[in-house]
Amino acid sequence: MTDTVLVTGASGQLGRLVLDTLLASGKVAPENLIATTRDTAKLADYAARGVSVRAADFDDPASLDAAFAGAGKVLIISTDALDAPGKRLAQHKAAVAAASKAGARHILYTSMPQPDDSRVTFAPDHLGTEQAIKATGIPYTILRDGWYAENLFMSLPHALQTGSWYTSTGEGKIAHITRADTAAALAGAVLKVGDESRTYTLTGTKSRTAEEIAAIVSAATGKPLAVVHVTDTQLTEGLKAAGLPEGFVPTIVSFDANTREGKIAMVTSDAETLAGRPLTAFEDFVAANKAAFLG
Repeated sequence: MTDTVLVTGASGQLGRLVLDTLLASGKVAPENLIATTRDTAKLADYAARGVSVRAADFDDPASLDAAFAGAGKVLIISTDALDAPGKRLAQHKAAVAAASKAGARHILYTSMPQPDDSRVTFAPDHLGTEQAIKATGIPYTILRDGWYAENLFMSLPHALQTGSWYTSTGEGKIAHITRADTAAALAGAVLKVGDESRTYTLTGTKSRTAEEIAAIVSAATGKPLAVVHVTDTQLTEGLKAAGLPEGFVPTIVSFDANTREGKIAMVTSDAETLAGRPLTAFEDFVAANKAAFLG
């Protein structure tokens, strides 16, 4: 029997890409695909294609019972609820409990690299969710998503305008992976899972320092970009002065500290294996998104 696949957070950028990839594979019929979201109107285009679109609010566990009913494979895409300590972990635990109550035969979850040894402020959310999934006794696939190449859109457009990229990453490296490649790997994992439990780490094919990243972006945009190394304290003060919400500043700084300490430098072939195709070269991603980098 073909398992019904449920994807949470399906109206988000990653969720929609996963839905598209699953449907394009020809291995999951629309009627065997459940897409959940808080606002079902955002997925009207998928409903028109025969996908079952259901309302699900992770802050309202009671709403999840109907949303998760009949799901065989459940892909829980981590939420972006970072505004209150413990909120996201509570949301994830509610989703895990709902999957278990629905009788799901496999749970997949988008985590982050080595959440048990990370400087990133929200790593405990991911570690706690992984532990909650394992405690159910249901076979699982943990997909530890590396840093999106698209994350660079948050800092580099401004840096290119000034010509200076302030960072406390030091000589630390990151193997960025595109959101589309991550989605392809997630869809591949959904299609491949069986009764075994696995943990994958999804990264790009090469890790790079800030200087190496800056050189590629500068070459593609034709704009000079100098890397200016600062301390965590200096970065904190700079981000506050730039007007970033004060509550979010420690998280941004924790990314750089985590990179500096080599905790996100890993390179694996997991994403390419699960996607079943080569990943997008970082240089190609930058060239294709020249306009976004230029702001």
